[in-house]
Amino acid sequence: MRNTITMMNTMGGMGKSTLLLALAETLAIYHDKSVLVIDADAQASVSHLLTRQPQLDAVQSSGRTIVDYLIGEVLKETTANWRDFVITGVSDVDDARSIALVPSDPALTLFEREVSKGDHESRLRKTIGAWLADAGSTYDIVLIDNAPGLSVLTECFLREASFYISPIKPDFISTRGLAFLREFKERDPQMGFAENLGVIINMKDVHSAQDNEFERWLRQEPANRCFRQSISRVSAMQATGLVSHHPRSYWAKYPGETGDQLRRLTLELVGRIGTEASDADRREEMHGPGRKRLEDRTRAMRGTLQGQWVH
Repeated sequence: MRNTITMMNTMGGMGKSTLLLALAETLAIYHDKSVLVIDADAQASVSHLLTRQPQLDAVQSSGRTIVDYLIGEVLKETTANWRDFVITGVSDVDDARSIALVPSDPALTLFEREVSKGDHESRLRKTIGAWLADAGSTYDIVLIDNAPGLSVLTECFLREASFYISPIKPDFISTRGLAFLREFKERDPQMGFAENLGVIINMKDVHSAQDNEFERWLRQEPANRCFRQSISRVSAMQATGLVSHHPRSYWAKYPGETGDQLRRLTLELVGRIGTEASDADRREEMHGPGRKRLEDRTRAMRGTLQGQWVH
């Protein structure tokens, strides 16, 4: 299944983790999707957004993070089950019960250094590829939160995920990060790369003439594939960084127009995933292994029709 999506911009400050959280909770509630969130950022931002601090502290101290999973699989070369590192019952939205999390830890940076020092890049990519393939068949959607910039781990997710999304603020610095990511994608094309699902214009000040101008400029570039729905800079989104001590409704967390924007955005997101997946299936049917299956089905159909004509 083509349902693994990595969130990436080479520049920081795009509101990426907050947006990923909102997408996960909206997909879970309004689209009835089971969502796995993989926190691949050493800052563990989305882990903090989805869990209360005591729970996260307990998980990190007990060795149940992405760091511990990858150390076992890549550095120690032991067989680990990624499901043992999944935390359920996350999110402070009362109806978002179908979200699960593989949390992160600041030690992820040290792990990446060890990977580079020991030339374990190929094993890391193989591990990530197998993990995403299995997770994609287990959950409806897999969302990966990456650190800003390009690291050995970020590259693995960019090359092994089905799609990537680039959240971006409508300003000049943000657009430079987008250009750098596109240039990186064009290097070594034989190594494979996630498909660009599109750019989400995030943290937009609706009262700013400059933000509106940059948004128009971004939408004029077809390669950006900008989502129609942008997300405004509002206090409700900024407040999601504070996990509520008590469960709350979706509308209490994302009130008014904020919730409406998120629902429209996820509706478009689900539609794009379905369209791109169908296109990929058609390409496989016409080229490669799928072509034989198509020919076999065609012959079988002809045989059935001939039998009907005879009788």
